[in-house]
Formats: sequence, structure tokens, C-alpha cells
Amino acid sequence: MFLKRNFLSLALVAGILSLASCNKSGEFSKTPSGIEYKVFKSTGAGKYDARDVSADGDATYKDRLGKIMALHVEYRTGKDSVLFNSRKQQMGFPVRVPLDTVRKAQRGGLEEAISLLQPGDSAVFRFNVDTIFAKSFRQPVPPFMSKAGKTMTMFVKVDKIQTREEAMADVQKMQVEQQSKMAAHAKDQLQKDDAALQAYVQKNNLKVQKDTSGVYYAITSAGSSLKPKAGQIVSVLYKGSLLENGKVFDSSEKMGNKPFDFALGQGQVIPGWDAGISHFTKGSKGILLVPSSLAYGQRGAGADIPADAILRFDVELVDVKNAPAAQPAAGGQMDEAEMRRQIEAMQQQQGK
Repeated sequence: MFLKRNFLSLALVAGILSLASCNKSGEFSKTPSGIEYKVFKSTGAGKYDARDVSADGDATYKDRLGKIMALHVEYRTGKDSVLFNSRKQQMGFPVRVPLDTVRKAQRGGLEEAISLLQPGDSAVFRFNVDTIFAKSFRQPVPPFMSKAGKTMTMFVKVDKIQTREEAMADVQKMQVEQQSKMAAHAKDQLQKDDAALQAYVQKNNLKVQKDTSGVYYAITSAGSSLKPKAGQIVSVLYKGSLLENGKVFDSSEKMGNKPFDFALGQGQVIPGWDAGISHFTKGSKGILLVPSSLAYGQRGAGADIPADAILRFDVELVDVKNAPAAQPAAGGQMDEAEMRRQIEAMQQQQGK
């Protein structure tokens, strides 16, 4: 479900891309736990040599315990679809991972792979999906991952190793720079998006209204007089497409024609939905035109929603009801968006 507030996806680091493409014919080495890997050591001037890793792991890892590794990372499915890429998510800043002792239960997972890396390394790791989900995600393999093949690949470029104090100072500096960059970019992009939206409205002869937030909406079929209030649960049928080319990236049809339920105005969806759906009444149908700053912004989402993408949603507000006093946590297997959300949450937790 692309409507959840996850910000994942990223083009691979140029050095790693060229590195991987130049070594496609090369054989992966393999750890006793089953991780396939290619590790490369920088020799300067943009050149790399393959680096051997002992079957017992990297003997120098003990010297890095307790420190923080700053690295750029990308995860891909067996069909090469990007699940997560740190560079775009963090606007060019690396993620940070605490280096701790790798427990037996973590062998074959992300933790063991990270322990094989030294400062300046680049690497490609290939995991068995059953193992990686059991070891690192502690979840059954979701159907979309099973359909994509038996492996998950991780591309890595190590930036540096730091003490916790050094890493904390860097993170604080990064947050200030990141907020400044995002604010400047959003301000400039909003003007571009609004011009594109107005041109689209005129070209398609749409009768729309503009919300104070910047969302354009049109009611094409009236419903009842019941308008949802913040905190109430709304059920929505929808089709989401890119304004630029009309490509559909998500829809209720893909989800078995089941309405998507969420609490209005609680930040459970993109801001453009919280603002736009509030103007609909139960049973009404219409269109939402959402500028990128109220959707997925500069980060984009997955392989289907690029950075700074303006979105169109054709929606129907099926139902409005009061929220239950307490809602149990959802169970079952993860879908693709939930998988991406968990990866992002894991990276954020590791970076603290």
C-alpha cells in the first residue's frame, strides 16, 4: 500500500553500480552460514581490488566493536526491484549502524554481513530470503518476495567508522543540513508543481477546487451529507497514477477491490490524502491532485513513484465510522510497503 508514510527507494551509488556491473560474471564467495558475497577494497583513484574474507570472518572486526559504521546501502529483490536505498532517503547522507558482537542466531543475516566490512570497502551480498527474514526481520517471507525469487541482494559502500561521540555529532549536523535542504527544495518545488497542476486542469477541462494545503480536488459524483471528521475511520476505493504520464502505481483493484481504511487526519497516510479526503462525503466520488510536497516529496516511494512526483487519485469514499476505543495490531504477512516501512524503521533504529 503506497499510501502509508514510507519513503523508500534510491538509485545505487555510482561506484557500486559500476563495480557490480563489472563483476557480474565473477563468482560469489560464500560464508559457512550461506551469505554469498563480493567484497572490494579501494586502491585509490576509483579503483577496487577483490578482498578475501576468512571462513571465520574478519579478524579485525573485534577492533571495531562498540563503534559506529556510516555506510550507504541498497536492498533489492530477486527480480532486481529496489526495496530501500539510503542515499535518496537521507538526501546523500549515510545510515549509521552500531557494531556489536554477532550472535549465533544472527549468522546468515544482515548483522553478519556488516561485520565482514572494513573502512573504505564496497560489497555486494546475496542472501537466501528464508534466512534473511528469519534472522534479521523475524517474519515469514511475504508473498511478493517469494514471487521475486529466492534471494535478496544488498549493495554497500562503507563511508567511515566512528566513535559514538563522533557519530552523534555528525548526525546532529546532518539533521540541520537535511532540514535546510528539504525546506529550500520544497518551497521551489511547490511553485513548479502548482504550475503543472494548473496546466493539467486546463488541458483536461477539470472543474476543481484548491484546498488551503495545496491539494486540488473535484467531486464528480455526489454522495450523502455525511462528511468525515478528524479521527474517524474512512474507507476509500482508489486508483493512484502519476500525473506526468498516467502510469498507475497502486489501486484497490490490485488489493482485491477492498477499500483502504485509515483514521482521517492522524498522519497515517500522505498529507494530500488527509487534506483531500476531508472534502468528500460518504458515497461521493472524485479526483485528488496532490503536489509532490504533500505526497512523497524529494524521496519518492519505491520503484514506481519517482522523486518530486505529482500524483492523481481517483477515489470513492465508501464509508465513514467512528474509531474503536482500541485497535489491535495488524497480524499476518507483510505486503511490499510494510516490508519497506520495516526496513526504514530498522535503519532509523540502527542510526540512533
